Amino acid sequence: MYTLSNADARRIFLDRHRLSEAPQGEARGAALADLIDSLGFVQLDSINTVARAHDLILFARRPRYRPKALKHLYESDRGLFEHWTHDAAVIPMAFYPWWHLRRQRDAERLQSRWKDGRRAGFEKQFQVVLDQIKSEGPVTSGDVGKDEARGSGGWWDWHPSKTALEYLWRSGALCVVGREGFRKRYDLTERVLEAHLCTDTNAPSIEATIDWCCDQALKRLGFGTHGEIAAFWAHITPAEAKVWCLAEKAAGRLEEVAITAADGSVKPAFARPGLANDPALDVAPCPRLRVLSPFDPALRDRKRAERLFGFDYRIEVFVPAPKRRFGYYVFPILEGDRLVGRVDMKAFRDADHLRVHALWPEGKIAWGKGRQQAFERELDRLIKLAGVSQVIFDDGWLRGSAQGYL
Repeated sequence: MYTLSNADARRIFLDRHRLSEAPQGEARGAALADLIDSLGFVQLDSINTVARAHDLILFARRPRYRPKALKHLYESDRGLFEHWTHDAAVIPMAFYPWWHLRRQRDAERLQSRWKDGRRAGFEKQFQVVLDQIKSEGPVTSGDVGKDEARGSGGWWDWHPSKTALEYLWRSGALCVVGREGFRKRYDLTERVLEAHLCTDTNAPSIEATIDWCCDQALKRLGFGTHGEIAAFWAHITPAEAKVWCLAEKAAGRLEEVAITAADGSVKPAFARPGLANDPALDVAPCPRLRVLSPFDPALRDRKRAERLFGFDYRIEVFVPAPKRRFGYYVFPILEGDRLVGRVDMKAFRDADHLRVHALWPEGKIAWGKGRQQAFERELDRLIKLAGVSQVIFDDGWLRGSAQGYL
């Protein structure tokens, strides 16, 4: 069994996530579509302390990116569709047929999951909602069920018509065609997509879908366990991925490799034959320091990120403030092939500044003048995306053992 060193494993992983190359180049139209295609999807998130997750994911790879480019590709060009992977995401439209199984399984799962509480009776609203959209055009959740009791407005506190919208979208009768602020707009799938995409008769089989999901996940991971491969798109099971991996291995199209973790331990994984000669092994990742979204594809699998980079990260949005180790929304910092720190910062747009509350260097990382200058250059780029013009550092912002290096 071929053993991949930790440094080489990082090179392949960062290469597949488009973080090895220099962050430069066009960031709209076909170039943006190509970037999203290579990533597979871009997770959507509403939190906007500096920039929304999807915008920062793309900006980290192409600093010329601006949010209106994604909006145009999604809403005008129809180059993307919105659905779920492990969470809500925008996905290349060419992949739409491969979501048939996910829509089918969501329909079965959500039918029982959403039957209680305020959502009860949502099935009775299906035809009402469909008829309203057919006559009025695209709607948001605020346009339907106006005579239904509203809850607190919090996540998942949905009235029956809102639940019906989400169900019809997740199961395929509706498409999300854009967002107003961050509120989804739904339309009839038959009015949005080409006819051949709307019919079940053209849908791939379960076997073909499993093959596509595993093959395309492995293409974007470089290597992975059957569980990691299944989790990439999150609509096949680990058991289905395991059967696929073993069959591909038996056919000689997959091999087992040993991946060395940051702590020196070794774990088996699957890879396509020839990983030892992968071109990415000869390319050192770009050394430029950059801030990543907590939902960056390279960090989505927290356990994998910890194994490869020794980076123990948890999003603390839902952790009560007194129990947080770091902060509400803390951004990882990548430099070359290392995650060198994490920063708690927020854009105050009314005051026109980005405020750095705290930065924690990782482990024995020395936060010297050179690294600080690189960080400040990254912030100068980032404020353009955040919509402010200056950066302010709080007193005592540099935390941890590296504080004395500045």
